[in-house]
Amino acid sequence: MNGTDIDEITAYVEAVRAALVGLPEATRDELTEDLPEHLAEVLADGVGSLTERLGTPEAYATELRISAGFVGGFPDPPPTTDPLARVRERAMLRLRAADARVGPLLGYPRVSEFLQLLRPAWWVLRGYLAAMVLAWILDDSSQPMGLLPRIGGSDVVALLLLAAGVLGSIWFGRRGAPLERLPRYALYAGSAVLVLVALSGFLSADSNARGADFTDVGYSDPYNHVEDVYIYDGQGRLVEGARLFDQNGMPIRLGRPYCFGDDHAGGEVAADDSKYPYCPENAPFRLPGEAGSASVPSARPTPSEGAASAATPSAAPSPSR
Repeated sequence: MNGTDIDEITAYVEAVRAALVGLPEATRDELTEDLPEHLAEVLADGVGSLTERLGTPEAYATELRISAGFVGGFPDPPPTTDPLARVRERAMLRLRAADARVGPLLGYPRVSEFLQLLRPAWWVLRGYLAAMVLAWILDDSSQPMGLLPRIGGSDVVALLLLAAGVLGSIWFGRRGAPLERLPRYALYAGSAVLVLVALSGFLSADSNARGADFTDVGYSDPYNHVEDVYIYDGQGRLVEGARLFDQNGMPIRLGRPYCFGDDHAGGEVAADDSKYPYCPENAPFRLPGEAGSASVPSARPTPSEGAASAATPSAAPSPSR
């Protein structure tokens, strides 16, 4: 029972005692001795204020005057004839039974007592969810919102909106003023929508987390366009029948071991996939005098060739006579 219920019960008891004016003080004390406990049970058993459930304090005091001949005879709430109200009463009875049955599992007489301790946490969560929903409605950008209520991708707006939502929700929860029936039902409906939003967001985040290992990961093979490998020695000569191995002695396979041959009417001819190049005739560079491509790489002389050139004396002119 919260502070609002206690204040309502106290005000109702005082109004009933005031309406019992004229009776001896001992009789009034006897009639209202157990009245607060009875009113607390009435509030716990149904929906609505004490006036809605029992009538005005004056009418209740009149019934107490009639029942003054016996102790503890508090008049029960009048029976309802509304079918929806009867369904609601049955549902409340089942909820109260479940409340008392499950409560000891949590270490409390009733589950409702445990849930009352969680109200501040719910106020904070309610403000956060309300800010997220508001940002989702107002944000017209294509940028992802993330875990903050961003509008237009702005972190400053997100923090301000989050602070306003949480503080407003805490203020609304702490004010404790009773609501009329229609606003109370609107609050229940809005809370149910926020709970559904929270569940949807949690499931979406869980799904993204479980599938994040291979999500949005791009892999590009820098050698996927290689069709053949041509190896040249230090003199710029093409090396045929070469083999490539990695540091573990495993052969390296690149390209596609097929060549285009004229004797096969332009079709593909399988080549030896263990040696490079697959198609020597397609070499991109050739030394002068070699058959094939006219492109010539820049060849540098070997050290032996350079030394030989340096050792050969240039032809000196014959002395004139």
